[in-house]
Amino acid sequence: MRRIAGEPLEYLLGWVEFAGLRLAVEPGVFVPRQRTQLLVTEALQVLPAGGVVVDLCCGAGAVGAAVLAARPDVELHAVDIVPAAVHCARRNLGGRASVYEGDLYSVLPPSLRGRVDVLVANAPYVPSEAIALMPPEARLHEPRAALDGGADGLDVHRRIAAAAPGWLGAAGHLVIETSRAQAALTAELATRAGLIARTVRDQELDATAVVAVSR
Repeated sequence: MRRIAGEPLEYLLGWVEFAGLRLAVEPGVFVPRQRTQLLVTEALQVLPAGGVVVDLCCGAGAVGAAVLAARPDVELHAVDIVPAAVHCARRNLGGRASVYEGDLYSVLPPSLRGRVDVLVANAPYVPSEAIALMPPEARLHEPRAALDGGADGLDVHRRIAAAAPGWLGAAGHLVIETSRAQAALTAELATRAGLIARTVRDQELDATAVVAVSR
């Protein structure tokens, strides 16, 4: 009956497959999409040995878990504003990462300023009015904070891009998921913040990301 009512299958199973990993996912937590594997691929391409990664809007911690599976040498910090997501991320990341509950950069240790090698973010980018058009399993069961990006979908992207230079180290990268339609605007936000941005597209995953580097 729960599935008939539109509850995501992953909630019923209690897990999701992502990047070859079986990860816990709980009701009230954004379900990781396969397209988000593009963030993992791009992060790993620019991540130095022993690098520092910050996963903003981490949800269940899928991106961080996949990065750690490939590069256990990295220092990982993950953040989400949804309490259920923080609980789930801690389950999936165990003692291998520091997971914080709060609003983006506000809960990160100040000692990370200027030394982050990769800021990765699967932040909400659905325009508020478009939420009603999403499948019921998303709009009725997943946390709105993980979906709603404001009037044009880019409210959280603006905040992430604007503050990124203060946290990134030399040649540090911001890797952020976006939509194909919004990619140019997300890239422009990064450029306005003083980063050098490019758009990456994976047709097989139907995924789009902006990768921006410190000048």
